[in-house]
Amino acid sequence: MDFGRISRRHLLQGGAALTLGTALGARGALAAETTIGFIYVGSRDDYGYNQAHAQGAAALKKLPGLKVVEEEKVPETDAVEKTMESMINLDGASLLFPTSFGYYNPHVLKMAQKYPKLRFQHCGGLWTDKDPKNAGSYFGYIDEAQYISGIVAGYSTKSGKLGFVAAKPIPQVLRNINAFTLGAKLANPKATTQVIFTGDWSMPVKEAEATNSLIDQGVDVLTCHVDGPKTMVENAARRGAMVCGYHVNQSPLAPKAYLTGAEWNWEALYPKFVKMIAAGETIPNFYRGGLKDEIVKVSPYGEAVSEEARKHADEVKSKFMSSDFVIFKGPISDNKGKVVIAAGTDRGQKDAELEKMDYLVDGVIGATS
Repeated sequence: MDFGRISRRHLLQGGAALTLGTALGARGALAAETTIGFIYVGSRDDYGYNQAHAQGAAALKKLPGLKVVEEEKVPETDAVEKTMESMINLDGASLLFPTSFGYYNPHVLKMAQKYPKLRFQHCGGLWTDKDPKNAGSYFGYIDEAQYISGIVAGYSTKSGKLGFVAAKPIPQVLRNINAFTLGAKLANPKATTQVIFTGDWSMPVKEAEATNSLIDQGVDVLTCHVDGPKTMVENAARRGAMVCGYHVNQSPLAPKAYLTGAEWNWEALYPKFVKMIAAGETIPNFYRGGLKDEIVKVSPYGEAVSEEARKHADEVKSKFMSSDFVIFKGPISDNKGKVVIAAGTDRGQKDAELEKMDYLVDGVIGATS
């Protein structure tokens, strides 16, 4: 299928549909190609968040009739508005993927209002029905893969002390820390996770300091939620600790220390989006999915992962794949002793309360403020 020859009807689906609506009158309804823009807050070869999206962009480049333009290292300021303006007015982009969390409000919202016939798909933002209909939010339940990493970490730790290097205490990050910890406690009820927040998505010096501090305190398995896990992975491996990765597979950086990891699968989702558009299908403005939906995946197990750990992790993974497992199942208390999910309450992945998470579960050493 030549995606450059998507009909005007498909382009202007409107409402909740993901559209490639554009000022086609000026360029012709049968343009030679459709231009899609990707914007990254960091380097697209960061072995992390930005590289995961760049792998998705690379998958689109293989499809006929599509042109992909990319801009990296764009801060979460009005700089991203200027980048979007450039992609729209100079490159003719009709679909934009501004991929960093802080781009959404107010920058993506402002551009979506200014260009109502273009489509802005933002990763991680919380689209509501008050937002422009030509904006959309997509994200994955990567806490499923983090939970499995936690199980593996729980089996692999000798000290019972796990470490988590995190950027900011926002709901998506807290959800990952909590899922990782609950998975670890399933495997090892006495396991604890010590978390250090660096304050921003890419702070290599602070990430290195946090990694060393955690290891100095006896942590022997580490993971993270920062844009570029490379710093944590390499520093931890150098000091003899084991690691669980994030965003992409970091095993090439530390083959012997790498246990498993929670990865994004954007190279499957982005082509799926475009094919759905070409078929005239409606994509919800608020789009979510997990392992079963192929939006996230689990890194292959490293050589240090025991058979017992693999078996237990695979059993839980199969339950996720059949939608038969709930991570946040009450009773769950936070690390201050307050019950945050009551006994008998299951908070499934689509539960809006999880999108507002502001606590760390029992077993996590650290504070959200």
